[in-house]
Amino acid sequence: MNILEKILEQKKLEIAALDAVALRRAAEQSPAPRDFLSAIKRRRFAPRPSLIAELKRASPSKGILAPHLDLFQVADIYAQNGASAISVLTDEKFFMGNIATLRQLRQNQVAISNHQSPISNHQSSITNYQLPLLRKDFIIDESQIYEARANGAAAILLIAAALTDDKHFADLHACALSLGLTALVEVHDEAETERALKIPSIQLVGINNRNLATFEVTLETTERLRPMIPSNITVVAESGIFTAADVERLAKADVDAILVGEALVTSEDIPAKVRELSGMQNAE
Repeated sequence: MNILEKILEQKKLEIAALDAVALRRAAEQSPAPRDFLSAIKRRRFAPRPSLIAELKRASPSKGILAPHLDLFQVADIYAQNGASAISVLTDEKFFMGNIATLRQLRQNQVAISNHQSPISNHQSSITNYQLPLLRKDFIIDESQIYEARANGAAAILLIAAALTDDKHFADLHACALSLGLTALVEVHDEAETERALKIPSIQLVGINNRNLATFEVTLETTERLRPMIPSNITVVAESGIFTAADVERLAKADVDAILVGEALVTSEDIPAKVRELSGMQNAE
């Protein structure tokens, strides 16, 4: 059993414990999500792709990266230094994430925008930037989409490799759109890209540069797959992005946005690294 199969088995156990009816009701009663797609679309003539900055403490491929990271402080740093959106890992067992982080970030945004005190102890100013939040997890059931919406997500991740039934894949995508969420459809190769492009109303494709079988990472994956995707679909490059040179290379490949976690959370100077990858100039 490979790591993806192990993760999906764990997800089935977690899904069995969810109350889908209650979560759907909560999702439908939640405030309207922010517009994730508009936030990350590369503006015409923009020199660089938009930055989706990820809150990430660990991963199966790299192990523990930043176990004691103050996620709320880092989210604030992301917002102040040029990120266009924030990705929140919510998988607990394999990535040290938590759905509560997503919920608390969103609640802090609402509280501060209403001139109230933040719910967390960290006096975050992230709300001033109104960054949309992506729930980064292994979503294989509608109840997880309801849970994402109810906890403040503006977008969810749908991984082609985890969704081998095309109808189920399309149904989950439709469910997300019906709730006002953006669905980031992640692909790793040509076959997955072809499957993704058959999904009705697809708007956003993420190209993951990591090979799920070998964990090898190469930006050539984005360069190879990007020409397959029509220009009206927004494209995000994921994994293996560490330097301004990497971003420039992906800009030439005509991606709209980049999703970066490891390079940010392991940096000795997170604000400077965010500015480097987002293209924001240092304020003098």
